[in-house]
Amino acid sequence: MSLSLRDQLLKAGLVNEKQAKQAGKQQQKQQRLVKKGQAEQDTSQRDAALKAHAEKLARDQELNRQHQEKAEQKARTAQVKQLIEGSRLPKLTTEDYYNFVDDKKVKRLSVNKLMRDKLSSGSLAIVRHGGGYEVIPREAALKIQERDPRRIVQLNVQTEAPDADDPYAAYQIPDDLMW
Repeated sequence: MSLSLRDQLLKAGLVNEKQAKQAGKQQQKQQRLVKKGQAEQDTSQRDAALKAHAEKLARDQELNRQHQEKAEQKARTAQVKQLIEGSRLPKLTTEDYYNFVDDKKVKRLSVNKLMRDKLSSGSLAIVRHGGGYEVIPREAALKIQERDPRRIVQLNVQTEAPDADDPYAAYQIPDDLMW
């Protein structure tokens, strides 16, 4: 059978019988006054515990939110990397270069005529990847732009190619033509 705290303190010799009786009487007196409404019950410890619990919950929620944001950012980075590596075009080694601006510096990529035309027309885009640059299709670049717009270096506005059936395609429109 377990002993009460009073009995344990007496047995250990930390308090004597007189001190134990006095503490019991003081506690009973306080309870009677609380019942009669003459004294208020001491709730400061309870209030402090509730406040500490609320602060701990708020702190835990903030930490949880931060961990979740880090996990989401890591997932977005992995998705961008997978999109670039899955859709990048092979690197070329030609003497023809495509110049573009990145952070106020002119950079260049080795391209062929078809890639140059598609980059200019907006069918292809240039993105940062692994300390270098990659050329990817427009659809992949738009998906990357949703997740991390800082990775896109150049994505031109897409222009439509002239119709093959257009009989006037060979004729240039003069600049000074007034309608």
